[in-house]
Amino acid sequence: MITVYVCTLDTLADWELGYATAELNSKRFFKKDAPNISVKTVGISKEPAKTMGGFTIIPDCSISDIAVNEKSVLLLPGANTWNEPKHGAIIKKAGELLSAGATVCAICGATVALANAGLLDHRPHTSNGMEYLEMCCPHYKGQHFYVDNPSVADHNLITASSTGALLWARQIIERLEVFRPDTLEAWYNYFSSGKEQDFFTLMQTLPTSK
Repeated sequence: MITVYVCTLDTLADWELGYATAELNSKRFFKKDAPNISVKTVGISKEPAKTMGGFTIIPDCSISDIAVNEKSVLLLPGANTWNEPKHGAIIKKAGELLSAGATVCAICGATVALANAGLLDHRPHTSNGMEYLEMCCPHYKGQHFYVDNPSVADHNLITASSTGALLWARQIIERLEVFRPDTLEAWYNYFSSGKEQDFFTLMQTLPTSK
């Protein structure tokens, strides 16, 4: 069982998570022998969080419930509240997860939180711009590892800019090996191009019920 923990916090950027969480939870395009995936929301406590889109999320579990092992995945969405000291606990947990071989995925403002904790100083990563990280993180030292791409995968660390949600989702799905390679390629092509033919190609890659 692979558990995907989705961090919830006030002002969470709903759209940045959508591609990844919808596919991992629905399993609609999973291959026949895909690993078993469980998606859980996690918060500092069980208190509700209000997203940027106005939705209220009640976390399934708290930070202390996160299993620190290779079968855990932590998704850290963008938000305007990452600079609040109370979120230091989830970033500390992210460091523990990375050290344990678990997968940590951060997008937009969450990359700032990782950078402030020094977790991006020695690994390839991206964000909303290197100058953005320098502006938001006075002690940031990862300039030589910054990659100017929408999303960057470095083994068990996957980071993305605010415009990289689709590629970020692709790299997360690829890391978890829940799609066949041809399904993942067709899925990405369809959602990035919107072409009808890419949709039919996607459908043709899916396993039959026979």
